[in-house]
Amino acid sequence: MSFDGKAIGRLGEDAACAFLEKNSFEIVERNWRVRAGEIDIIARRAGLTVIAEVKARTNTTFGEPEEAVTRGKAHRLRMLASEYLSGIPEHGEIRFDVIAVMLDRSGAVTDIKHIPDAF
Repeated sequence: MSFDGKAIGRLGEDAACAFLEKNSFEIVERNWRVRAGEIDIIARRAGLTVIAEVKARTNTTFGEPEEAVTRGKAHRLRMLASEYLSGIPEHGEIRFDVIAVMLDRSGAVTDIKHIPDAF
């Protein structure tokens, strides 16, 4: 079975949400969008707000999924997070994580790599 980029991204985000929930996080936003861009997942646990960028791939021909998070992307996420958090006075500590998801040809998760405090 073959998946397009959107389907791979959706499967990766589903897996990342399940991973975070299994680790006691509450998913408070998914695909939060404004004109300047999108935050994949915003999650909370015990006074910690995590801004998570999810990268999913079916092979490593172009590198590991987490390698796709460039300095430019990290900067953009910081700006987006600032906009999101400006409306939430009690957001607690902020952390930027990357969740890299590898999928097989059927769309099943073969590996999840959680990189806390990635940038």
